Amino acid sequence: MLKALIFDFDGLILDTETPELFAWQEVYRDHGQEFTVHTFGQIVGGTAGTDFEPVTHLEKLTGEKLDSSQLYERVKEQRLALIYQQEPLPGVKEMIEDARRLGLKLAVASSSTHDWVDGHLTRLGLFPFFDVIKACEDVLRTKPEPDLFLAALSALGVQPEQAVVLEDSPNGVLAAKRAGLFVVAVPNTVTKELLFDGEDLRIFSLAEVSLSDLQRRMDSTRK
Repeated sequence: MLKALIFDFDGLILDTETPELFAWQEVYRDHGQEFTVHTFGQIVGGTAGTDFEPVTHLEKLTGEKLDSSQLYERVKEQRLALIYQQEPLPGVKEMIEDARRLGLKLAVASSSTHDWVDGHLTRLGLFPFFDVIKACEDVLRTKPEPDLFLAALSALGVQPEQAVVLEDSPNGVLAAKRAGLFVVAVPNTVTKELLFDGEDLRIFSLAEVSLSDLQRRMDSTRK
């Protein structure tokens, strides 16, 4: 029986990833280099599985010593300017409202910080809907390790077979499967270019599926 939904945040509730990709691409172009979606894919959803760092990578490509703090500040400003213009992605509000109406518990499990996740959820009017929010400060390892999802399950008081995870990135899908969860991949405009593996269901918008659909899919998978 489905008792809980666990949402990723970046790229699933709010498209924060496309603005970040565009900002890094501009930085790389200014230095005569290319920053691809697949390069960005190493850190989308979580960094526990890689030591990739954009400025260090750019320094290796150019052979130059760069001002890391200045470049990160530039990316931050450009990214935020775009993000603050956005609303939740299609189907997000409707799924949250339906879940609440049906008495499901709701959590967010994100590799970002509480300041980032809680702040945007508050801005979007979604914060009060969630019973649990787990962010990078709450665990030793972020995605693709399972720690965030295990922490969310424990705080919700549900078993893995009673929850569905909604994720937009390969790192997130891998983390959810490592936690023993049924996971729905919902690639966005950036992550749809990446290689996914192991998801139980793939859709391209939360508006495509109902909670009853998820329950049926989950039940059929576990038979």
